Amino acid sequence: MNSLIDKYNIPGPRYTSYPTVPYWDETTFSPEKWKESVIRSFHETNPEEGISIYIHLPFCEALCTFCACHKRITKQHSVETPYLESVLKEWQLYLQLFNEKPKLKELHLGGGTPTFFSPENLKILLEGIFTTVEIAEHPEFSFEGHPNNTTRKHLQTLYDLGFRRVSFGVQDYDPKVQKAINRIQPFEKVKEVTELAREIGYRGISHDLVFGLPHQHWDAMEHTIRKTLELKPDRLAFYSYAHVPWIKGVGQRGFDENDLPSGEEKRRLYEDGKKLLESLGYIEVGMDHFSLEHDDLYQSLLQKKLHRNFMGYTSSKTQLMVGLGMSAISDSWYAFAQNVKTVEEYQKIVEEGEIPVVKGHILSQEDLIVRRHILNLMCQLETTWDIQSSFPELENALEMLKEMEKDELVEINDHQIKITEKGRAFTRNVAMVFDLRMMRNKPETRIFSMTI
Repeated sequence: MNSLIDKYNIPGPRYTSYPTVPYWDETTFSPEKWKESVIRSFHETNPEEGISIYIHLPFCEALCTFCACHKRITKQHSVETPYLESVLKEWQLYLQLFNEKPKLKELHLGGGTPTFFSPENLKILLEGIFTTVEIAEHPEFSFEGHPNNTTRKHLQTLYDLGFRRVSFGVQDYDPKVQKAINRIQPFEKVKEVTELAREIGYRGISHDLVFGLPHQHWDAMEHTIRKTLELKPDRLAFYSYAHVPWIKGVGQRGFDENDLPSGEEKRRLYEDGKKLLESLGYIEVGMDHFSLEHDDLYQSLLQKKLHRNFMGYTSSKTQLMVGLGMSAISDSWYAFAQNVKTVEEYQKIVEEGEIPVVKGHILSQEDLIVRRHILNLMCQLETTWDIQSSFPELENALEMLKEMEKDELVEINDHQIKITEKGRAFTRNVAMVFDLRMMRNKPETRIFSMTI
């Protein structure tokens, strides 16, 4: 395995979209084309399917130095109301594009720290949206909660509004790692909010763990996993730490690169962590998620309904996902659009009555074909093709995959590729073979985290 790590540990995307953001073609994009794609997608949406909304709530009281998200650090909670007013105004701008009340299937509050906001303000935000939509049957409403500031009132308020899923960011319980990433968070606090959520009635509790953080080693990682499993969350995200300190605005300065595990050490954290999780009843779903058998994520995998988008893996798919808030990304299936990345500019543009997109990409027919193959690989670990779903460089891609086949990472049959159990760890590498935009324009500088 070590020789494979040396061979395949290269920079690569996480494929929450295709094309990936660095390869968006902004020359063919415009706000008007974006609106046209939203209208088209909305009218094509299956009435039973509905749409998704992602709301980016960017404020945090402290900077976690491993974080690569767009955020604003402040202890001034007076920022809450004006920001939420802008989000509701942005939503009104999207409502003007629809000629009927949308059906809401999925809603996710991400951050930043959504629980930075008071329960009262979150209720105002959500009721402001719910009065304008029809709620689909069996909706999927979820939010990210910081264990240190998620209160019973947060959990109860959001539960009463229809939320049944909550994800708690744990990362690691080792005090040395916590100090390096500035995320001091005792197990007792995580236990408290997890048990509170379960008591209130949440049926989908998830914990996020990260491997590859500074000072991590297997003994401490094993301790973190075993402590996590004392609480038996329904789902686990076991993320690879993305070290991208060159990106402006990230906080990855709280430690030295020499403090990070080597590629071989990092892979061991994942492989041994996976074995431990599976021995305790968790099933690997997709690339970096594990769930218990009863969880919707695993059930959607069995039913081949697993989907991946900018929110990560989801148990259902909607064609249209509207991203609201500073830096939020939207997906109409035919196009992507990202909002401006500062709070002030976001609020100013919304106040002027404009949807605050700053960049985007209109998908070509080829993009749509490649996107489907990459989604299949990321969600089902296999893909098939015929004349309609092939593309000019398919033969080249298959040639490149032959090396992976020799390494027993994939199986290639007539019109089909399957990622093997051994190859799961290299899913991003397999998907990269299909990434035509990156193949045609290889980056001269490093723009992605390492695949392993």
